[in-house]
Amino acid sequence: MTSVATQKSVQAECALWLSENWNPELSLREWRELLVDSGWAVPQWPSQWMGKGLPAWSEKVISTELHRVGAPGLPTGVGMSLAAPTILEHGTDDLKSRFLRSTLTGEFSWCQLFSEPGAGSDLAGLSAKAVRDGEEWIVNGQKVWNTSAHHADYGILLARTDSSAAKHHGITYFVMPMKQDGVLVRPLKQMNYHSSFNEVFMTDARIPAENVVGDANAGWTVALATLAHERRFGNIVSRPKVVTGGRAVQEALHEYTEYMETYKWYPQRAGRVDLLVPQLTEQELNEDPIHRQRVAQILAMQKVSGWTADRARTARELGHPPGAEGSVGKLAMSEIARLASMEHGRIAGAMGMLNGADTPVNGMVAEVLISVPGQSIAGGTDEIQHNILGERILGLPREPQ
Repeated sequence: MTSVATQKSVQAECALWLSENWNPELSLREWRELLVDSGWAVPQWPSQWMGKGLPAWSEKVISTELHRVGAPGLPTGVGMSLAAPTILEHGTDDLKSRFLRSTLTGEFSWCQLFSEPGAGSDLAGLSAKAVRDGEEWIVNGQKVWNTSAHHADYGILLARTDSSAAKHHGITYFVMPMKQDGVLVRPLKQMNYHSSFNEVFMTDARIPAENVVGDANAGWTVALATLAHERRFGNIVSRPKVVTGGRAVQEALHEYTEYMETYKWYPQRAGRVDLLVPQLTEQELNEDPIHRQRVAQILAMQKVSGWTADRARTARELGHPPGAEGSVGKLAMSEIARLASMEHGRIAGAMGMLNGADTPVNGMVAEVLISVPGQSIAGGTDEIQHNILGERILGLPREPQ
């Protein structure tokens, strides 16, 4: 059977199941439990773990079918994008049994506890420590830039468990319960006036011994898998399609709105390329050859970056693991954001530093100028991405550890 015919048969089978089972009057949790138990929630996962063992392209096929009928899909956030795929790849059967299904249904929410004040891009330099105490690990330390930590049930945590080992060794990957007395979460106020992140303080926080992902002192390998998923190019959250007034759809819309509130300033972080041409026109600079050339260059780079994202998505649909496209795409987005920010500044002039209703794009230019530096830091700095490409793709000598 050809690939096209296989995709058609999968699409037809899923469409039939949806016609018999999609009920918008169910609660969102009830609908997701039904979807998960059917195997259609994660068809590319093994059948042992709530999937159907289908090729990676099936994810897109099923997503299209769900959107066609207006049925919500899986939860958004760290749980599905980072925690679940990492546990599926490296967790024990016990971890998979305890965490995967409840993550798919949205019962469990997650956050990522990797970065520290002194260990961001140099993640392996982390200093949070975990010490074994019988059937538990006791954790002390601080994490930072933690989205959703204020409401998460669990966090994927990296902590040092062997201080005598080399930097990239002696690190263990944990699933840590967040709702305990030893965990304090505080919001961070950003210079662009948003508050999307938290800092987390752990004081004698406790983690069950069976919540280690992978092997103790070998968490760096597991962390690399998570980082590869984090850098997956083009991981976009779609707004639920409203075709009914049913409970499941309305609850999904509420979930989506709350989730996107955290990221509402991310378009500014990416440079707001979409505002460049309107700004040129408004300032009557659209005939200026220098401005036109700069904006054309940025638009061209954005188009090429989109093609890279398309290649990455196609590779995933064919079942290939995340590759260099993630780092290439990350570098491209950083460069586009910087160039767009500089051009916004040139177009707006001194007015670009002001905030308010009577300023360029209601203060949006000012927000772009102070948000864009975050683009080349989050998810691994540009320097880290250059190292990844140089060492793993081009085969250049490794940087001294």
